[in-house]
Amino acid sequence: MSNTNNTQSQTRRVLNYLAAGRGLTSAEARSRFGVQNMRAVMTRVRQLTERYGNWRVTTEDTTTGSTRYMIKKVILVDPVSA
Repeated sequence: MSNTNNTQSQTRRVLNYLAAGRGLTSAEARSRFGVQNMRAVMTRVRQLTERYGNWRVTTEDTTTGSTRYMIKKVILVDPVSA
């Protein structure tokens, strides 16, 4: 498998995992999906999810000092009717 296809499938697996409402740290992504560069994967996830404005990537610090990534559904409100 080429490196590009592997990177795309890692991104898709991480995105599917996050879309199921779960959070993921760099260590968890490495263990579950073989992700070596979580920051790069999350940049691609952001590009995919935030393109249409209905998802946002959020982060939180864990008690051990790691960053946990999550995606949240954004409810868009029509400013005219609000």
